[in-house]
Amino acid sequence: MTKPSPARVPRRRTAARRDHSKIKTFRWTGTSLFILEQRALPHKTRYIPCRTHRDVARCIKDMAVRGAPAIGCVAAYGLALAARERNFRSVERLVAHLEKARVVLGATRPTAVNLFWALNRMQRLWGTSPLSPKGPKGLEAALAKEAVAIHREDLAACRRMGELGAKLLPKNAVVLTHCNAGALATAGYGTALGMVRAAFAQGKIKKVFVDETRPYLQGARLTAWEMHQEGIPYEVITDNMAGHLMKTEKISAVIVGADRIAANGDAANKIGTYSLSILAKHHKIPFYVVAPFSTVDMSMPTGQGIPIEERSTREVVFVGPTQIAPKGAKARHPGFDVTPAAHIAAIVTDRGVVRPVSAKNLARVAKSK
Repeated sequence: MTKPSPARVPRRRTAARRDHSKIKTFRWTGTSLFILEQRALPHKTRYIPCRTHRDVARCIKDMAVRGAPAIGCVAAYGLALAARERNFRSVERLVAHLEKARVVLGATRPTAVNLFWALNRMQRLWGTSPLSPKGPKGLEAALAKEAVAIHREDLAACRRMGELGAKLLPKNAVVLTHCNAGALATAGYGTALGMVRAAFAQGKIKKVFVDETRPYLQGARLTAWEMHQEGIPYEVITDNMAGHLMKTEKISAVIVGADRIAANGDAANKIGTYSLSILAKHHKIPFYVVAPFSTVDMSMPTGQGIPIEERSTREVVFVGPTQIAPKGAKARHPGFDVTPAAHIAAIVTDRGVVRPVSAKNLARVAKSK
């Protein structure tokens, strides 16, 4: 993988930069994409320069960038970069290259449906006949414009979800969250943490319990870093403390993101989310899922069909460079699990709040564009 560059990102102003978000998950200059190296957080802040679609694919696969909405955004920029990689003499040659690039990007993270949503949206551009007379450069420009549009729409969606979700929380709310569903997992602001940010701005958040989220520690490394950046009161906890705290603390809600939501409301999210939903149900704590509607896969009837990514077992037996299990220890690492719709009090989307969660209510919100 290209060695991360500590150099400052060029400050060229584009439409995608007008988001006023403190945390920049990625930056588009018009010719290159700079991706925040999340594996280096919270100790170092640096960007990886991406100039080809394969650079972007490596960042997604290796989790330099993660979070379903962010993956969708950078994949769109990956196709925009693919269109610039050669001096294509015809639209047909460019389209053939784009199709290959689409396959490479699509093979990176199978669970996150936003990846395929974004790739399919970009693919529709080269199937549009009016672009052909404009030649390869016309298609190149159209792809870049569409990627910027996806970027900006995700920012707007996160703000909208924050507004809607904040209404569900009481004053002096104590919430618990899992993994990282903040600005770092999106184009900015966040899904689950966007709801927390909006509620905090309204003076409704007393404290956030941050699951460390084994084995990759997205909570301890990333969510805690975001809370610290925003000045939101928080405490990091190990995942196995959640049940005890639900029993002994007045937790108002559990708030998580999602990587794919089935048509019936079953939701796939970072491994450990399902266990939290069971604990929340037992303790009668509302369990909220926050995700843009692009995360909803209406072609997937239930969560049973959602592909679960099996990640490297090294992430289980190592913490950073330190091995914590015996040499040669066997391990499992399903990266996600599926929370049944019956455990979810509401799904907050940019199109509206789905409550109660059911196939009928999801379908209704799907029509309210």
